[in-house]
Amino acid sequence: MLSSPRTADTGARRRIPVAVQASDPISREGAVGQLRGRPEVEVRDELSSAAGTVALLVEDTLDEAALARLRRVVRSEGARAVLVVGTIRETELLDVIECGVGAIVWRREATAHRLVQAVVAAQRGDGDLPADLLGRLISQVGTLHRGAAGRPGAPSLGLAPREVDVLRLVAEGLDTGEIASKLSYSERTVKNVMHGLTTRLHLRNRAHAVAYALREGYI
Repeated sequence: MLSSPRTADTGARRRIPVAVQASDPISREGAVGQLRGRPEVEVRDELSSAAGTVALLVEDTLDEAALARLRRVVRSEGARAVLVVGTIRETELLDVIECGVGAIVWRREATAHRLVQAVVAAQRGDGDLPADLLGRLISQVGTLHRGAAGRPGAPSLGLAPREVDVLRLVAEGLDTGEIASKLSYSERTVKNVMHGLTTRLHLRNRAHAVAYALREGYI
């Protein structure tokens, strides 16, 4: 049975617009080739200001120019961002998260499936970090927290116990449905908790929220 035009049109509108940016044409064409034809995404030639647009940035290493591109895409152009990168140094990881990048994919793992998975997570505002990077992030933020522990008077807006519970599970890599099941909440409640704390604390996404909670010693 053929789908009605209205049904087909609705499905088309649900595809996530993705603009691929890279420092060299080979990397860009490689990423575009991986995404082209996938039903979940629609590859665009240029970054759009439309809600839900995801920028996929391909870098080999991160220098100041690459970090500047990340900041421009997220802060100035308002896009969700996925970073595909070869290596990240310890000193760069927190900078990337605080730029507003919530999804990171290693270049060596950048299959079509993995790229789409990261794009979907970014579009939803979820975090998607490789397990080894999450461990490095926890270690780095823990070091920063211990270094600041003896300094009195540092302002903290605080997290409610429910927010801490949710962020702890986010840090363990659970998605919204899994967090809701673990805590016996509805998915809407989990989303509201995340939206409330990210708005109140001016955090850009889940990964940034986890970094904040770690830095402040909540998890």
